[in-house]
Amino acid sequence: MVPVLLILMGTSATLQADLFSDKKFLLLPPINFTIKATGLAQVLLHWEPNPDQEQRNVDIQYHVKIHAPEEDEYNTRKTESKYVIPLHEGFAASVRTILRSSRSPLASIWVSAELKPPPGSSGTSVRNLSCTTNTVMSSHTHLRPYQVSLRCTWLVGKGAPEDTQYFLYYRFGVWTEECQEYSRDVLNRNTACWFPRTFINSKGFDQLAVHINGSSKHAAIKPFDQLFTPHTIDQVNPPMNVTVEIEENSLYIQWEKPVSAFPVHCFNYELKIYNTKNGYFQVENLTTTKFISKIDDVSTYSIQVRAAVSSSCRMSGSWGEWSQPIYVGKEKKPLAEWCLIVLPTTICFVLLVFSLICRLCHLWTRLFPPVPAPKSNIKDLLVVTEYEKTASNETKIEVVSYVEEAGSEVMENSMF
Repeated sequence: MVPVLLILMGTSATLQADLFSDKKFLLLPPINFTIKATGLAQVLLHWEPNPDQEQRNVDIQYHVKIHAPEEDEYNTRKTESKYVIPLHEGFAASVRTILRSSRSPLASIWVSAELKPPPGSSGTSVRNLSCTTNTVMSSHTHLRPYQVSLRCTWLVGKGAPEDTQYFLYYRFGVWTEECQEYSRDVLNRNTACWFPRTFINSKGFDQLAVHINGSSKHAAIKPFDQLFTPHTIDQVNPPMNVTVEIEENSLYIQWEKPVSAFPVHCFNYELKIYNTKNGYFQVENLTTTKFISKIDDVSTYSIQVRAAVSSSCRMSGSWGEWSQPIYVGKEKKPLAEWCLIVLPTTICFVLLVFSLICRLCHLWTRLFPPVPAPKSNIKDLLVVTEYEKTASNETKIEVVSYVEEAGSEVMENSMF
């Protein structure tokens, strides 16, 4: 078998050498090269072989070069090619005929085509477009138990008039949808979009294309395109049903995989155990859903878990959100600290109880009777003697008044 292959390879090399030595053989460029937009951020490049191309049992292919908006190049044996790229700045490419052998310097001249950028005033397109996806449980069908939501936000263009209104579309694969739920700014302009359910497949490898155009009475609004790779914008849910148990000095932690279309073996986990007493963090990277840790009995601990899809199931993305913290353990204070807190409290409590008992039983008055105050001259017995003499009859009248302290009783005696 090996000798036969060597003979074939030698024959092919000889034919190509003979072909290249013949200066009359030429590679002709393809014809009817066109570029057509077939979807959001997607173009179709199409051309036809040159009918005048001489056939000498050679393997012809095509070299495609992308000029704008980004440079790229590749080879293909087909006469058409799909290319995904933002189109708001236009698109330009060239193609030529080459031989399949990479060692061959023989190639045709280039033929080029261009797709003009869409019209619009400078500075009117959106800025800082950002999108995130999240997997949610689906209650609509058992065939697709999970759905992917999409949320995008952006800023209004600096040169956009105040009456500008923006409209968002996304494309994933062959599916294209227009946004129906917008959030608006103080001027009632759309600045965010929400898709509760989409056709996006979080396990897929297609790029997500987002297109935003706009309208205004005062200017032509320039559209804007942006591509997103699903694994870079997917916001992984926190692990579910995190439980923590303490047995003696051991902490037993377990959880379930997040809400996701990926199976359980597709996740990596990060566990964070925080000692609230000394501020110490213990962080563990795990591929299982269980963990056991040694703890002391004088501290309180906070436990959280987060997840990320592993590279064995798709390209690795960022970590998801942390689960809600779970607090376990009971912080015990040292004996001296307890004495400083408990002793003064106990003394105050005993004094308060004793005071209440004394007031209720009138013991205070009995134990400490009040000291009598000295009598006032005003409160002494007042004796007033008045003598009244009349000119007609020399009658002697004596008036005696008594003022007593108790009861403020006044007695008057008149003697005639």
